[in-house]
Amino acid sequence: MQRRQLMQWGGALALSPWFFRPASAESAHAGHGATGEAAPMPDAAALGLASGLPLPDLKRLPLERKDGALQGCLTAASLNLPLLPGKPATEFWAYNDSVPGPAIELIEGETLSLRFDNRLPQLTTVHWHGLPIPADQDGNPHDPVLSGQGRDYRFSLPPGSAGTYWYHPHPHGHTAEQVYRGLAGVFVVRSRNDPLAHLPERWLVLSDLKLDDGGAIAANSEADKMDGREGQFVLVNGAWRPKLALGRGERQRWRVWNATSARVLKLALPAHEVWLVGTDGGLIEKPRRVEYLLLPPGARVELAVTGRFDAGKPAGLIALPYARGKMMGPEQGKALPLLDVEAGPTETTAALPSRLRTIAPLPKPTVRRLVAFSEDMSNPAAMFLINGKAFDMDRMDFSGKVGEVEEWEIDNRADMDHPFHLHGTQFQVTERHDGKGWRRESYLAWRDVVNVPPGQKVRLRFRQDMPGPRMFHCHILEHEDAGMMGTLDVRA
Repeated sequence: MQRRQLMQWGGALALSPWFFRPASAESAHAGHGATGEAAPMPDAAALGLASGLPLPDLKRLPLERKDGALQGCLTAASLNLPLLPGKPATEFWAYNDSVPGPAIELIEGETLSLRFDNRLPQLTTVHWHGLPIPADQDGNPHDPVLSGQGRDYRFSLPPGSAGTYWYHPHPHGHTAEQVYRGLAGVFVVRSRNDPLAHLPERWLVLSDLKLDDGGAIAANSEADKMDGREGQFVLVNGAWRPKLALGRGERQRWRVWNATSARVLKLALPAHEVWLVGTDGGLIEKPRRVEYLLLPPGARVELAVTGRFDAGKPAGLIALPYARGKMMGPEQGKALPLLDVEAGPTETTAALPSRLRTIAPLPKPTVRRLVAFSEDMSNPAAMFLINGKAFDMDRMDFSGKVGEVEEWEIDNRADMDHPFHLHGTQFQVTERHDGKGWRRESYLAWRDVVNVPPGQKVRLRFRQDMPGPRMFHCHILEHEDAGMMGTLDVRA
């Protein structure tokens, strides 16, 4: 259904010019603004959520080395946290009584053995997003853990898997709710030969919080179900607009996770020197100087940030204006402050290696496939489709083979951005089509999420090294739950 018809149905890092540029100049599809009005949310400032506190450290999951593995326990359960003055405590769903959940940190070659218990009122899974692990350990929707029950997850991390990952629920039809209620945690795999090990690290988990007048987590509105959920608050490590100290001249390594349901974040640190050093699946080949970067839902990035505090520029981390083709809610039309950065003492800038690692390009594919995203707003039961079909738990959409290089063309024929995610492996983006022509990707990187704006296409290559069903889907979680997902059956 075209946007004109939907309107009828809906009735039943750079200098100051980019900082003040209207949203229409920030996106190739910014003209696809809202066609209807979403119900207003309580104003963020009026709710009284505390801001400006020091950036919280992430809790770590305790692990015990036993029987050749690192062993631990993870529990999903309700958690009440006092957030707003004069309001009842807000009920979250949390892993191990922590929002975000406890961070898990291992080294390549190690094995994790983890006991998971589900104390939620719904079935759930734990999906180990981006990790190259067996399909029966990946927490896909075919393998649910019922309410009141548990299971063991066990997997080893192969050489070459060092990177920035995360974990979150993946039960079909319930993923969005369980994530926006608080269920998400980070997972870092380290290399024994890390060229950036000398840099101090900051871990920043960006998540979305939507509260009602009473301070409870609001249910999804019809606009949320269509556009993807955004709230009044973008939190960093569970805090609203916290602050951290960065010395003048100090170079830090930042790992950043977009753990929101739907926000495409155009991140910038205008007053500082920023180098891209890693993507979802680990380090890139050499640092790349950036002024901003686009981080879609589910994606991660590693940055080398040097404190410069250039005069006249915002000192903190901001999300620049970006329009993602929303149909009912307003677009982000102005810069959004996320994190305040305060100047610390002057320090000597640590060295940044000119090369980080070697990434071999995947060879020519033996299989080529088309994955087309589309929207059908005339059918509320199946609005979000892949290759014209809504997800079916009993259907295998593609059949592939272990070790075979595949090339997929992701074609966004819809009106909104749709970030593509593939389970079980990392892929290499080779080309992008902006509606005018194909252009080669400018550098090699390992990813498991790539944003595809409307009217654009992306070509990517990957290899699955283990058999079993692997999900692929839009990582706007409301769209995934509504059917924009498929299954690749990888055979030995």
